[in-house]
Amino acid sequence: MFTHVRALMAAVGAGTDDILKMTFHLADPRDREALNREWLAMFPDPACRPARQAVAARLDGAARIHCDLLAVLPGAATSYPPSDPAA
Repeated sequence: MFTHVRALMAAVGAGTDDILKMTFHLADPRDREALNREWLAMFPDPACRPARQAVAARLDGAARIHCDLLAVLPGAATSYPPSDPAA
């Protein structure tokens, strides 16, 4: 799964440093140890790790893990127009 995350981020011109949060849905909570090993390999520096949440879940078919992530893509707008107080 982490290989897919790297490929996804590369496909949109980003890297794992652009990830803000990852949520993992585990079919078997005992897989958390394996998840942690891969997590530490992808994000070895504790000061630069994104937020993370892992939850037990019933997944479709033979899936053992699902993941969703939130990232800020390079070149994305970082400022917003001022809000209209009359709105």
